[in-house]
Amino acid sequence: MIQIAMKGKHSIDVKRLTHLYRALVKPRLIEEKMLILLRQGKITKWFSGIGQEAISVGCTEALEMDDRIYTMHRNLGVFTSRQVPLEKLFAQWQGKKEGFTKGRDRSFHFGTSDHHIVGMISHLGPQLSLAAGSALAYLLKKENKVALAFTGEGGTSQGEFHEALNVAAVWNLPVIFVIENNGYGLSTPINEQYKCEFLSDRAAGYGISSMRIDGNNILEVYETIRNVAGQIREKPQPWLIECMTFRMRGHEEASGQKYVPPKLIEQWKERDPVTTFEKYLLERGILSEVQREEIHTSIKKEINIAIEKVFDLPEVTPDPQEEINDVYAPPEPDNRVVPSSESTTIRYIDAIARGIDVAMEHHPDLIIMGQDIAEYGGVFKITEGLFEKYGKERVRNTPLCESAIVGIGMGLSIEGIRSIVEMQFADFVTCGFNQIVNNLAKSHYRWGQNANVVIRMPTGGGVGAGPFHSQSNEAWFFHTPGLKIVYPSNAYDAKGLLLASVYDPNPVMYFEHKAMYRRIQGEVPEGYYTVEIGKGQIVRQGHNLSIITYGMGVHWALDAAKDLDISAEILDLRSLLPLDYQAIDEVVKKTGRVLILHEDSLTGGIGGEIAAYISEHLFQYLDAPVVRVAGMDTPVPFAVPLENQYMPQDRLKEKLQYLKNF
Repeated sequence: MIQIAMKGKHSIDVKRLTHLYRALVKPRLIEEKMLILLRQGKITKWFSGIGQEAISVGCTEALEMDDRIYTMHRNLGVFTSRQVPLEKLFAQWQGKKEGFTKGRDRSFHFGTSDHHIVGMISHLGPQLSLAAGSALAYLLKKENKVALAFTGEGGTSQGEFHEALNVAAVWNLPVIFVIENNGYGLSTPINEQYKCEFLSDRAAGYGISSMRIDGNNILEVYETIRNVAGQIREKPQPWLIECMTFRMRGHEEASGQKYVPPKLIEQWKERDPVTTFEKYLLERGILSEVQREEIHTSIKKEINIAIEKVFDLPEVTPDPQEEINDVYAPPEPDNRVVPSSESTTIRYIDAIARGIDVAMEHHPDLIIMGQDIAEYGGVFKITEGLFEKYGKERVRNTPLCESAIVGIGMGLSIEGIRSIVEMQFADFVTCGFNQIVNNLAKSHYRWGQNANVVIRMPTGGGVGAGPFHSQSNEAWFFHTPGLKIVYPSNAYDAKGLLLASVYDPNPVMYFEHKAMYRRIQGEVPEGYYTVEIGKGQIVRQGHNLSIITYGMGVHWALDAAKDLDISAEILDLRSLLPLDYQAIDEVVKKTGRVLILHEDSLTGGIGGEIAAYISEHLFQYLDAPVVRVAGMDTPVPFAVPLENQYMPQDRLKEKLQYLKNF
């Protein structure tokens, strides 16, 4: 049997060694109980970490209790070492309401702020960027803390791994990235996953320090993380630690282990982290057989008591209203601020710029991040002057790492810090899509964590920028519960909605049309005020028909109604998620004829959902079919004549005449 051998002399006293043994045994005994329950059909799924406990326990025990840890499938030892109540854990695994997610998510897909742990989402890599966000918060707050994130060797193939390590390196963030290299990504062996000999060698490419250690040696893990964390507290910088280990069970129990050579399993059994550490302690008289038995008996008793309590809990009773209510974090009471009586006529772009400036004054913790936004002032010069006024800590240039920056925004929110993330063009949001729709959008519904992140989206065509700088992609996010979407059509709303978005505890997609930047202007109050999210506005009274639109569509509608001399009621939605259904009801009932207008392509656009709502709920008030006018079902072309054809203005006038005469 392979013995535990420390690299050098450790300084861990007997009391601490005994504590580490108990901490190591607890997750193993819980796992053994879970496997019994799985065979008995009392639970339905289990991702086993047997064989890897030394990594979770060693890392957690080496950190301070308020250092944030981001976990994966096989990190039960993090939760037990942080003293998360077993009854609460078992309720989570059983899908009971008393769990951390009220039955909405499974296993370790949750966080617990009380224990400074954030669990995974199934996409694996995004946790690394969230940890970098926590680490950034520690720097900004000047807190002497460290964040730690786990990933598997399979997760290192994802782009998020590169992005998170790169940003952490550039910004010297106090974060430890731990790779649990157990040899297989589900069934794919490491020789089919990466070409380098060791994953820790990749750190050199980012200019950060790394180490490869025996992940089955609890003392080596504990001492390594304690020493590295100590260094980081003195001099913030990221570290990459590769822990060599082995998964003794299948990826999850149903998948089995037929793909693993039996000889390899036998070799790693000899290196079992629990039995080798136990032998080490017994041989040195640190642990007696009596103590060993007492520890096992007391832990098993604790497990059995908690299990029985959870089995007695009722199944979740579905409550539709509670489900809907928990999608969004509730705002503070009445966040609306009455605007100042002093106002100035300014352009749409200037209203956005002033909104950011006022937000940074009003919220001293607010951070803005994006490509070229600091000294350069952004490609549209919206952030010009903010770097000089607020400094490089709050106005942060970023690498081209959209996903990591959105994830860092989420990590900042977990630590109580607001952020605005600028997509240089709305088209580039695809690179951060997963973080937005799966982390930001779902966090409050899943485990009650707000995501106070505003994502600015310079959007739309009309400027001859071609397929990758002209898309109207609001519909991509309209389908995602948990997000909010605002789309101002004028300078007043541009500032007020931005300030409301920063205040809102939920993730907000803030769309700003590039073609309106320097063409549209209006009266904008000085100072701080907000426009309520989720409320539309009538911008033109009329009785012949109603036009429901937003963004640039508002100006097209106003121009068309004037040119055609049509008495059109025009509703500017302003917010797309949530929609103002009351305002929609009122305009439909008033005129009985409705046209829905947007720049985005017709098929799958927001207009289809609004039309369906009207047909289902307001059919009896209609005097004509609901008409949709939108962009063509093509990418946005570059040449001006082609782009003009794509845009809906000409079709708008034709359809207005049709609707009026129906």
